[in-house]
Amino acid sequence: MPPAGITIRIRVRMSARPIDEPHRVSSQLELLFDLTFVVAVAAVTAEFAHSVAEGHGLAGLVPFLQVFFAIWWAWMNFTWFASSYDTDDVLYRLLTLVQMAGVLTLAAGVPAAATHSDFGIVALGYVIMRIGLVAQWVRAGVEDPARRRTALRYAAGMTVAQLGWLLWLLVAETGVLPSFSGLPFFVCLVVLELAVPRWAERARATAWHPHHIAERYGLFTIILLGESVLAVSRGVAGAIEADGVKGPLVAVAGCGLVLLFALWWLYFLVEAGEGLSGRRDRSFLWGYGHYVIFAALAALGAGLEVAVEQSGHAVAASPLAIGYAVAIPVGVYLAVLWAVHALVAGAPVVRPAAAMGCVALIWALPLAAPWLGVAGVVTAITAVCVVLVAVSIMTAAAVGRAVARRQSPQVVES
Repeated sequence: MPPAGITIRIRVRMSARPIDEPHRVSSQLELLFDLTFVVAVAAVTAEFAHSVAEGHGLAGLVPFLQVFFAIWWAWMNFTWFASSYDTDDVLYRLLTLVQMAGVLTLAAGVPAAATHSDFGIVALGYVIMRIGLVAQWVRAGVEDPARRRTALRYAAGMTVAQLGWLLWLLVAETGVLPSFSGLPFFVCLVVLELAVPRWAERARATAWHPHHIAERYGLFTIILLGESVLAVSRGVAGAIEADGVKGPLVAVAGCGLVLLFALWWLYFLVEAGEGLSGRRDRSFLWGYGHYVIFAALAALGAGLEVAVEQSGHAVAASPLAIGYAVAIPVGVYLAVLWAVHALVAGAPVVRPAAAMGCVALIWALPLAAPWLGVAGVVTAITAVCVVLVAVSIMTAAAVGRAVARRQSPQVVES
């Protein structure tokens, strides 16, 4: 017998977990799994920062988005499966280990994919991850008769999509039918990947837990914000080594931290778990929309790294390009965050006029880079986001008071 307080799950029948399971939170295994994505995101952010610093930000954008899609989609697949079928027994843990090995393999292939469009190692990592996840879905199909068709559809759809990726890689390597090796074929495979869950869920919806999903997405947001902090620290180290501590360095680094804090504040203004509970039909748009949010945060980390770095020594990128490397991700983040919040929030906290007005202003600010400098542009962008946070807090307080008044019992005088 194991010691008191220790539970060892050797074998647990895989069945759908209740969607209203109380106190459902991320497991220790999910948190460990997320650590492998810290490595992958750090690798793709560093490569994109290198492209921006060399003045090739636009050229590096497509490889960045391609590799980041692979990272995000791998995390998505595991997260939604675990929300429905986490048994935490020995087999489940071992298959999760296989997926973690795939993520680390993918991360090792990021430099070659970003600089030479060589996706061989990335594809190998994806194959390893898919082996573990398809095995999980097959197991769910065998052990959960009520959702067998759904689970087997997931397994079949992922297998077909993976064969498509291998074909894309093979054609790219051999040079046969070169049109297949380009961006259009990649986009077609992305559409196929995104369509698999919609097709599989038509048989019967999986039993994902809304509060668990919201927490998982919030944790991944924090991971990406943490990667941006790491990117800023890399830029600070490079700038100090080159030219010591100077005013522009302090301004950009300090404002970068405040900017990330403001974006964190805006994300967690809405309790997504409550919204998803009553609007499960909007989960696809909500979940898929986060690709843009997550990619914007990763790109912002690269932009901030270069902005800090240029304060210590010269880089090939112009102040205008560096300003837009910060402004574009921030604007995209704010616009899509508002749309994602609107899908699940009962009342808007970030007003559309305020959000879009801030986006327009932020995207215009880099034009002043020749006069303000990069430090001035980053400071101004930060100030706009801080004002948006303040306005949103006041809006949230007003909405809360209005809801409280509606819910308070009416006193009827007889």
